[in-house]
Amino acid sequence: MIEILDTTLRDGEQTAGVSFSAQEKLSIAQALVSEIGVSRVELASAKVADSEVISVRRIADWAERSGCLDRLEVLGFVDGHLSADWIFKSGCRVMNLLCKGSLRHVVSQLKKTPEEHMADIRETVTYAASLGLTVNVYLEDWSNGIRHSADYVFSMMDTLLQLPVRRVMLPDTLGILNPETTLRYCRLMRRKYPHVHFDFHAHNDYDLAVANVYAAVKAGMNGIHVTVNGLGERAGNAPLSSVLAVLKDQLHIDTGLNEGKINKVSRLVEIHSGIRIPQNMPVVGEHVFTQCAGVHADGDNKDQLYFNDLLPERFGRVREYALGKNSGKANVRMNLAAMGIDLDEESMRKVTQRIIELGNKKEQVTQEDLPYIINDVLHQEVGEQRVHIVNYSTSLTRGMHPLAGLKLEIDGQVYEGHAYGDGQYDAFVRALREIYGKLGRPLPMLTNYSVSIPPGGRTDAFVQTIIHWNYAGVDFKTSGFDADQIEAAIKATVKMLNKIENM
Repeated sequence: MIEILDTTLRDGEQTAGVSFSAQEKLSIAQALVSEIGVSRVELASAKVADSEVISVRRIADWAERSGCLDRLEVLGFVDGHLSADWIFKSGCRVMNLLCKGSLRHVVSQLKKTPEEHMADIRETVTYAASLGLTVNVYLEDWSNGIRHSADYVFSMMDTLLQLPVRRVMLPDTLGILNPETTLRYCRLMRRKYPHVHFDFHAHNDYDLAVANVYAAVKAGMNGIHVTVNGLGERAGNAPLSSVLAVLKDQLHIDTGLNEGKINKVSRLVEIHSGIRIPQNMPVVGEHVFTQCAGVHADGDNKDQLYFNDLLPERFGRVREYALGKNSGKANVRMNLAAMGIDLDEESMRKVTQRIIELGNKKEQVTQEDLPYIINDVLHQEVGEQRVHIVNYSTSLTRGMHPLAGLKLEIDGQVYEGHAYGDGQYDAFVRALREIYGKLGRPLPMLTNYSVSIPPGGRTDAFVQTIIHWNYAGVDFKTSGFDADQIEAAIKATVKMLNKIENM
């Protein structure tokens, strides 16, 4: 079984601008352990601040009551007693000790010899073990170390084998590896030390973190480090959601984790971190289970031709079919079926055409818009289209009355009108009355005007305008649907004109 260590609360919190509160850390840790079931959670770095001790203490108290204290880990440093005491005080019992995994780091950063660094490690590990702490060791900058100073890495390993160290963790600290080098170096470590428990810790600087995880597991690594949504320093770490999908579908490894909670936890971390999930991020992105092309929806409807193993239901999600300029009847039909609406072929053609027209305005058409579109297209038939707008303009200037200009075609003849009004639509209606007044023809009286917006509350939401009219004692209503409220009202008005022309 591959162990999954989630380091969202430690390495993920090193994302620029991210700082979790104590309550947020607790809720994320609980979700990772109790809902998803990750093997281990790295909570924090030792010696950060007194407030961090309190935060970790709260999580440790919960974990102890829940019987999972051994799954919580804290990053510590080669500093004698300091980190070990901090971790013990916090209530945790596992230290992830950060050691130098490359000779360059020892010489240039610590200004010590390898022997001096190893002596310091021995002191820290021995003291931590005396407190009852389990110790895992990070070989920081291991990927550069194994590439440029392999003898140092092997000497370090030989020292660690003499100490009470449970796991050795191999970080690609600067994200320099690719799948080929990951496989080569991890396989080298596995063959040289066949009985050691190795973790691999990827960084995503070249967008290869998940691919490198794949290679590391192929090489025989026992554990993998991830973060929710790929949070982490610089380009981030390997995302938990993608790693689980790759392990299961590409390597056929069952981690035992609850995939159905992945989306929920991703949204939780998105909220607490303030870092938005990219819409096209695999598994958890908003649009990754949305089909846009009509041919794809048609294939799914007939025999799931465009499905792969990444079924949205696995991750607590549903497949969606986008509505817009690329929509075909299949997209529309899939959305209507989800709402329990059935249309005949001719109605479907009209609704699809209207959706395409709206999509060409680059507006997002949602499933919630469909009832409005259906009402606009199918329930407002006005017979022969004898009245058309050639063009119109409305203007709104502060301190001046709105102005409308209108060019209207009636039975092939073109007429123009201009008028001021108390609002843009009022100016449009006055210009319309000017035209009909010249023709000596009456217009209906507007008796009621209402506007409704489909659910969602977006600033670019579509608007349905319903206008009630009275004409020669007859009451009727027309509606218009558009992203612009004035345009929606004008569409409803043109329907009214055609209706009275056909009375």
